[in-house]
Amino acid sequence: MVSSSQIIRRLCLLASAILTFALAAGSAQAADVSSNWAGYVAVPASSVGSPFASVSGSWTEPTAMCTMGRESYSAVWVGLGGARESATSLEQVGTDADCSSAGRPVYSSWFELLPAEAVGVRLAVHPGDRMTASVTVRGHDATLRLRDLSSGGRFTITRRMAKVDVSTAEWIVEAPSICLGTGACRTDALTDFGAVEFSATSATAHGHTGPIADPEWSTTALELRQSSLTGGRRGTAAVGVPSSSLIEASPSSAAGPEGAFAVRWQEQAVQGERSAPPTLPGASGAG
Repeated sequence: MVSSSQIIRRLCLLASAILTFALAAGSAQAADVSSNWAGYVAVPASSVGSPFASVSGSWTEPTAMCTMGRESYSAVWVGLGGARESATSLEQVGTDADCSSAGRPVYSSWFELLPAEAVGVRLAVHPGDRMTASVTVRGHDATLRLRDLSSGGRFTITRRMAKVDVSTAEWIVEAPSICLGTGACRTDALTDFGAVEFSATSATAHGHTGPIADPEWSTTALELRQSSLTGGRRGTAAVGVPSSSLIEASPSSAAGPEGAFAVRWQEQAVQGERSAPPTLPGASGAG
């Protein structure tokens, strides 16, 4: 049996084993699929000649729509690094809109400097609050800022890191993961957050500051897709045929000087089929 002290819920690097997308300079806002991130990732064009120095953005804290017995999690953040398959670091700050198993919404704020664990911030967050956040890296010093423009609350911290990743900039809604002390992790169920509205999104590299759609960046839109068995709870499955639910979080286009966009949550039932037991990877006859 695993004790509670051996379980860590954390934000994670992009699930590159599931998602593959080209971070090539000069590419358009091509959409790709992730199991845990929805939003935008940017990479400086080769003409900029240096990695990112900072990233910032604002959003409206969403309302978590909870159901009794369904524990779920969602995180909204801005950050630097962590998008490449070889990444070992990620500097990020943001907020959570979660649901407890009792069907109650839980809101919080935090920062995380991977590979270290997330750290809670004493900044109260409420649905509808207007949040703004930034991450700035100078050398090995990372400064993270979070402000609640609705309440006036603010948080700032600077931490020195052994290793930083400033190769990418991100504006993300994430399904966090739960990790055991053994290092094994799985992605949590994503909270129904309705929509998250981002604005004032910008990044800075080599003294140049611009929004997500700035021509000096190569940007990739990420759509989160998550599936789970529902056991026909919607009443759509035939007897003996399981139904599954496909949860998606999709970003709209990001354009204009504000780089505004929205990430929207949706769920749809997917009817299963009567079939033989699936062939496991590595078994005879597997593709």
